[in-house]
Amino acid sequence: MSLPMEHNRYNYGQYLKWPEGERVEIIDGTLYAMTPAPSRVHQEILGRLFNWFSNYLNGKSCKVYIAPFDVRLPKGSEADEETDTVVQPDLSVICDSTKLDDRGCKGAPDLVIEVISPGSLKHDLTVKKRLYERTGVREYWMVYPLERVILIYKLDGETGRYDDGEAYDKQTRAPVGIFPGFELDLAKLFEA
Repeated sequence: MSLPMEHNRYNYGQYLKWPEGERVEIIDGTLYAMTPAPSRVHQEILGRLFNWFSNYLNGKSCKVYIAPFDVRLPKGSEADEETDTVVQPDLSVICDSTKLDDRGCKGAPDLVIEVISPGSLKHDLTVKKRLYERTGVREYWMVYPLERVILIYKLDGETGRYDDGEAYDKQTRAPVGIFPGFELDLAKLFEA
C-alpha cells in the first residue's frame, strides 16, 4: 500500500470509473494505490484460507470472498455513489445476506483477513485496523507469512473496540471466534 495518491476527496461513484487494471481503495475519501501483485506465498496462504472457510461454510448462510471483492463502508444513510470508503480485503466473511449485492458487500463483514506484505504492514496495522474497528468488523485477522504468525483482534460488543489481539504461531490452532468450534491448523497453513 502506498501513500495517498492525491489530496482530492474521492467516493464510490468515482471509484467505479477508475481505469481498469489499476487497483485502488478509498478510505474516508482518501485514495490509496494497491501494491503490485502479491507474492506467491501470499497467494498460497490466501488460497488455503479461502478453501478452509469455503468448506466450513458449505451449506451455511455465511459466505466467504477473496480480493478483488469490493467492501463498501458507508457512514449512516450515505448514498452508495457518495460512500467515501471502499476496500478490498484479502478475505471477507459475510453472514448477513442483505449486505450482499452484485457489486460486493455494503456494510461491515463479520470477519476480515489481511495477509500482510512488507509494503502493506503499516497500512494494515493502523489505517485498516482503525477502519474495521470503527465500522464493526467482529474479527480482524492479520496473517504474517514470513513470521508464520496470525494476530487476531476481536471486537468487544460493549465498547465497540478491538481487544489487544491474540497471536497464534505455526505450532498452534487458531480459533475462529465467530464460529465456535472451528479452528485452523497453522502448521498446515504455513507449510512450504
